[in-house]
Amino acid sequence: MILQFVKNIVGQLTAVIMKRSVLLLLSVLCLGLLSPAQRVQAQTPDTVRIGCYFLSLHDFNFREKEYTARFWLWLLYDNPEIDFADDVEIPNAKSVHFDAIIIDSTNTNKWVQLKVTSVIKQPWRVNDYPFDKQRLNIIIENSKYDSRTVVFVPDTIGQFFDPDFVVAGWTITRFSVGTGTSHYATGFGDGSLETPQSDYSKIMVEIDIERNAWGLFFKIFLGMYVAFAISYVSLWIDPEHAESRFALPVGGLFTAVGNKYIIDSYLPESSGFTMVDILHGLTFVSIFAVICFSVVALTYRTKADFKQGNRTNKIMRAFLGISYVLINAMVVLTAIYM
Repeated sequence: MILQFVKNIVGQLTAVIMKRSVLLLLSVLCLGLLSPAQRVQAQTPDTVRIGCYFLSLHDFNFREKEYTARFWLWLLYDNPEIDFADDVEIPNAKSVHFDAIIIDSTNTNKWVQLKVTSVIKQPWRVNDYPFDKQRLNIIIENSKYDSRTVVFVPDTIGQFFDPDFVVAGWTITRFSVGTGTSHYATGFGDGSLETPQSDYSKIMVEIDIERNAWGLFFKIFLGMYVAFAISYVSLWIDPEHAESRFALPVGGLFTAVGNKYIIDSYLPESSGFTMVDILHGLTFVSIFAVICFSVVALTYRTKADFKQGNRTNKIMRAFLGISYVLINAMVVLTAIYM
């Protein structure tokens, strides 16, 4: 009985061993039939946790379409064969400088930490300037390992920036860190790829900021409004003094044009019609209307029709003043709330 029992146990163990050996052999054979690219795809990519902590956002340059960001960046992963010390890149940066590179280990993870100073390219949206809202994007990739080898996930433990972190002149309304994949229509010379295409995992940092604009608004548009006011006051001058009545709006027009050129020197070139363009265009048209109204008033004066001239002058003053204020208010409120 004991001998028969032992034989049964040995037979069952042999059957199990044979079954697993056959499965292992079939797996090896199937893997051998795969192409190099398929074999890489069959591997499970390593997961790398990436975290960031922002120190400052500064040097916003609208003309050059750039800004500077300083932040700490760290990577945590299990595979000791992976090395990120020299392979982290920011594709949308003009320049990147790494300081204080730290390589260590925590528990079972490898830990790489870098201090980054980068000049980031930024397509500024200036349609509503200076009541503009911007979305700053920082993309973090690596130049060595594609998505078949490494997949990034954000390290969401803790804060992404200091609670006292301030961007001068702006308010941070949203801060998010997410993941994605960058697709490139080339294999970068990798012969193991079946098609010349490659994908790289990436971390995307999005920061929404809103300008504290009222002080800047009056600072940049004060000259324009003073130019219109000088021109508008000329409508109260008697048409008999034609030289003064025409000199004031002409001087105001030159002032408004100069103010426009000064503001444009700070902003990037835009094919669209911005709020700055609309308000200055309205001011140019209004000053030209003042000159035209003065011509009409002078015409009545030369015909000795003083009553009709005074009546027309009052209507012109009321119409131009009210329409200029209302259109300005509508344009500004649309920029703020729409």
